[in-house]
Amino acid sequence: MVLDDLGSSLRGSLNKLQGKSRLSKEDVEEIVKEIQRSLLQADVEVALVMDLSKSIKKRALEEEPPGGTTARDHILKIVYEEMVELVGDSTEIPLEPQTIMLAGLQGSGKTTTAAKMAWWFSKKGLRPAVIQTDTFRPGAYDQAKQMCERAEVEFYGDPDEEDPVKIAREGMEATDDADVHIVDTAGRHALESDLIDEIEEIEEAVNPELNLLVLDAAIGQGAKKQAQEFDNSIGIGGVVITKLDGTAKGGGALTAVNETGSSISFLGTGETVQDIERFEPNGFISRLLGMGDLKQLSERVERAMAETQAEDEDWNPEDIMKGSFTLKDMKRQMDAMNKMGPLDQIMDMIPGLGGGLMDQLPDDAMDVTQNRMRSFEVIMDSMTESEMENPRSIGASQIRRISQGSGKDEETIRELLEQHKMMERTLKQFGSMGDGDMKRMMKKLENQGGGGGMGGMGGGGLGPFG
Repeated sequence: MVLDDLGSSLRGSLNKLQGKSRLSKEDVEEIVKEIQRSLLQADVEVALVMDLSKSIKKRALEEEPPGGTTARDHILKIVYEEMVELVGDSTEIPLEPQTIMLAGLQGSGKTTTAAKMAWWFSKKGLRPAVIQTDTFRPGAYDQAKQMCERAEVEFYGDPDEEDPVKIAREGMEATDDADVHIVDTAGRHALESDLIDEIEEIEEAVNPELNLLVLDAAIGQGAKKQAQEFDNSIGIGGVVITKLDGTAKGGGALTAVNETGSSISFLGTGETVQDIERFEPNGFISRLLGMGDLKQLSERVERAMAETQAEDEDWNPEDIMKGSFTLKDMKRQMDAMNKMGPLDQIMDMIPGLGGGLMDQLPDDAMDVTQNRMRSFEVIMDSMTESEMENPRSIGASQIRRISQGSGKDEETIRELLEQHKMMERTLKQFGSMGDGDMKRMMKKLENQGGGGGMGGMGGGGLGPFG
């Protein structure tokens, strides 16, 4: 989960209020101290922590909770609103022709971010181009070129040219037909004066509409000085936080956002070019506090389904709601799930399944689930066309043959067949729902994620592959 340690610590603090209907002054004092500790451990700057905790304390003591609201949910709502205020609005990035320049220290993830952003713009219907101007770091050109090939976007760089300003200028001319130019600049190990001078010269050459500061989520307290230096030099219009898929604390990046008076633009959540999210403050903080993010989940589902369907034009996902559900359909669904990203990220987006429930699971729970899915895929690869189309026809002798062919034990094959039956039953239930039933179900999910009883889905396990 993004900023996992901070989210887990905050949820633990809030859970101490479980069962209370009213808050005493002592309760508020204690919970505010816990929140301060959580934020400081996550490397959020002290002054910011004090301002935030002061606001939370004032509101908790002065505001009357709505009727029927528990003390925990009342504080959760206040913490949620104050933290959304802290991270600010999302940077406005219009879907129109523009030039964006990336700045940051070496190792912050600029090169990977450039390709990811280009991929993101390409999925929005624009034609992007990445211009690599880093002549300082060995391998920067090759890395950028490979990443852009994976993203299937235009790329310009010149490994034989030593002048980054010349590369930037020639790159803009060579990719003149692109809608969006993303200029990747060199980093250093520290904020050296020649780095700042170089960026200023590149900015003058490409005249960007937007400068983004790229920060590793693990930057810590050093983020403040970085943000000040870059902002004073070129003016920072937004921040990209990278490597949020790791165990980084991330609070320093939030400090940088506040320091530049800007806001977060994108989040890097993994290693592939698809692992990028447009920052939405409400969903970001909602996931942090274990409240889910249905909007981001919906976007990932739509994207994954579209990509899976593009690879198999004969498949229409809507057909499985109308007729029989085969093992072929199940395999396609699993392919789509893999395209949505790591399972722990997906779980965090589902109200009631992320957050507190995730904290209670063993550390390797997601690995076990992923391994199970991979085992199922290997088993299905060992089945005949007829067996994939008619899984109910598979008997004991076929199970033995499939076990020998796949190298998986017979019990795992029976689990797969049972899993298929369960998914088939579930899909039939969904298929029989009317529009009104579906809307009521989605409304219930949203309510569970918004503080109105977030344990509602906690007993449901990890879904079909848990």
